[in-house]
Amino acid sequence: MKVSRKFLNDYIDIDGISTQDLADKLVSVGNEYDSVSKFVPATNLVIGHVVECEMHPESKKLHICKIDLGDEIVQIVCGAPNMRKGLKVIVARVGANLPGGVIKKTKLAGYESNGMVCAFSELGIPHKFLRKEDIEGIYELPEDAPVGEDPLKYLGLDDEVIDFDFTSNRADMLSMIGIAYETGAAYGKDIKLPENECEEIAEDVNDIYKIDVKTDKCMAYLGKMVRGVKVGESPEFIRNRLMASDIRPINNVVDISNYVMLEYGTPLHFFDADKLGNKVIVRDAKKGEKLVTLDGVERKLDESDIVIANDKEAVALAGVMGGLDTEVTSETKNIFIECAIFDKTSVRVTSKKILRSESSNRFEKGIDPNRILPAIKRAAYLLNKYAGGSVLTGVAGVDKTSKEDKVIKVTLDKINKVLGMSLSKDDVIDSLERLKFKVSFDNGEFTVLVPTRRLDVNIREDIIEEVGRIYGYDKIKGVLPEVSIKCGGRSKLEEMNRTLRDKLISLGLNQVLTYSLLSDRQSSLFNDDKNKVYLLNPMSEDRKVLRTTLLASLLEVFEYNYAHNAESVNIFETASVYFTDDDYSEKPRIAGLMYGDYMVNAWEGIKARVNFYTLKGVLTNVIEYLGLGSRLRFEEAQRKDMHPYRCANILIGREVIGFMGQVHPSVCDKEVYVFELDVDKIMNQKVKNIKYKEYSKYPSVSKDLAFLAPKDMKSEDILEVIKRSAGRLLSDAFVFDVYEGDGVSDGMKSIAYNLTFTSFDRTLSDEEVNKITENVVKNVHDKLGLELR
Repeated sequence: MKVSRKFLNDYIDIDGISTQDLADKLVSVGNEYDSVSKFVPATNLVIGHVVECEMHPESKKLHICKIDLGDEIVQIVCGAPNMRKGLKVIVARVGANLPGGVIKKTKLAGYESNGMVCAFSELGIPHKFLRKEDIEGIYELPEDAPVGEDPLKYLGLDDEVIDFDFTSNRADMLSMIGIAYETGAAYGKDIKLPENECEEIAEDVNDIYKIDVKTDKCMAYLGKMVRGVKVGESPEFIRNRLMASDIRPINNVVDISNYVMLEYGTPLHFFDADKLGNKVIVRDAKKGEKLVTLDGVERKLDESDIVIANDKEAVALAGVMGGLDTEVTSETKNIFIECAIFDKTSVRVTSKKILRSESSNRFEKGIDPNRILPAIKRAAYLLNKYAGGSVLTGVAGVDKTSKEDKVIKVTLDKINKVLGMSLSKDDVIDSLERLKFKVSFDNGEFTVLVPTRRLDVNIREDIIEEVGRIYGYDKIKGVLPEVSIKCGGRSKLEEMNRTLRDKLISLGLNQVLTYSLLSDRQSSLFNDDKNKVYLLNPMSEDRKVLRTTLLASLLEVFEYNYAHNAESVNIFETASVYFTDDDYSEKPRIAGLMYGDYMVNAWEGIKARVNFYTLKGVLTNVIEYLGLGSRLRFEEAQRKDMHPYRCANILIGREVIGFMGQVHPSVCDKEVYVFELDVDKIMNQKVKNIKYKEYSKYPSVSKDLAFLAPKDMKSEDILEVIKRSAGRLLSDAFVFDVYEGDGVSDGMKSIAYNLTFTSFDRTLSDEEVNKITENVVKNVHDKLGLELR
């Protein structure tokens, strides 16, 4: 909000306080500002009198002028069409700083020019505030303007503006009176309320207007009438204060409504009373109802909107904008003034849907119920004084709001405990009374009466905050906390996560970080809908549930990368999942996802398509690295959203620590494999010390064997026979392919194993390896009845 220094000075004496000091002082009591600036940034200006004015002999546009500046007469060449002898004008002397640059002594068309005669637009006043003649021609001052004086001071434009950024809970700071109260608290000064009493004629507004409030979304609606107004230009001080507040002056009637809104923070609306009729109805809009607003746009309304209507149709959109049919024009003679309080939420919904305005901004944040009557009387007073209107007696309307101060109690001990200070009773009373709160103290407890203008003060912690900021946060002494110093280090969980992370990275997976919040649909993947934690006030429907599995997040990462043409995605994440049973709980998990190509042999650059056994090999490698490989088992499993024939539980001994497998094609139509492990359960296992041995210096020999086996036979059973049959020279054995289809009988599958043989004392011969593999084939046949494919 832009605050004019001159405007604020009308309500509190700030003479002798610089504008910068004022801004800094209000910051010290908890406010913020963006900038402090002059309303008109031009310097070195003077009022001049044109004593001579002749046309340039070679130009039809340029004038050669002699201008009296009070202390000297200077020659200036000017091209303004309205330049003539006898005018009082604004002159920028040589050296003056204008928004367009520094004024220099120069020659124009062969004639010396010592300065510049200024239009309003050249002084830095935004064009939106100016009339056409103020932009196209030089500004003509009144005949009594004092030559040699500062024109900005003479016109009341020597103002400074503070651009404040008040927090949204401080509705009271959207008014000059509210800012005056805040300034008074900061400096210990009293404020001056504006005059609002004027002589009224005998005719009573209640005899003319009947106001009927038919919605509970209107808590108060007051109306007052002024007859015989004359629409014209506003007084200079009103125009200047509106411009400094970033509001465009229009005419005296419209400007008064905006002026009072800025004064009290209470929006007003002026109807042309002759167009309005004698009945005012406040009601919910009808579905599909239409209203043409002041900007000439036809608005389609629904039941969430509030309208002001007469006995025929809607004439205004409550809290947002008036209607075109009842607007005040230059022909308006009689005015009906509206001042009301509407439901904040309803106004916000309507304004977001249709139009944001200065009025809706204030209604959304809340209106002080004790200001609507003074505001409507103030508007009538100004219309009487500056528009020549006659004010009717009384105020019509309905007011269901409470005018009582809020009562809040808080102890001195509580205040000092929260603030970390040692304030006395008098310190607290002084701070609160500077805010114009009424305070009493009895038996260690304060009873505080909070004025209705402070909508943000509702509980004792609010009172404590007010005491702290007015007394001065800078007076709180800095004290280091008393804490015991402990040696740093990682927790057991941190160490385990780091170990798992490093191992998975070494195996070619990439770590990702994802959101903990999911949509309702995502949170149901791989889990049932029980024990989910919902946010009370989510930012969006896509992020409303705390996740119970990491897999939904990893699947989201996969879908994003696949959509961007990633040929392979091999990722993992270590993070927490969240549940609510009898209480809320947070549990550590590690999960991974593999798709596409995977580097089987990095040295030789061999890649293979990820399948169930690729993932199983990765997990086996991880578990063995933890020293738990001897007790690792995989069991066939059925889990939600997983492939029914390619899913397994992962066990250490008899305890299930996680699961792995392919995502069900109904969830993802690509062949994606995932796993998730419970890190707590892994940490609870007894880990054997890992023993290392040297690599053999002799080359290894690999053999591939493919067996035809029944579909329901587990590869683990076959692998166990292979390992027992191969003997001590077998260094590794794993499944690398499973095939069903052409060439394989119904009910059968082909399972291919890679066997690696290594000796530590010699190079193995083909004959020796072949003999071992023949023994393996024989034992698999004898024990399991399987044939080589």
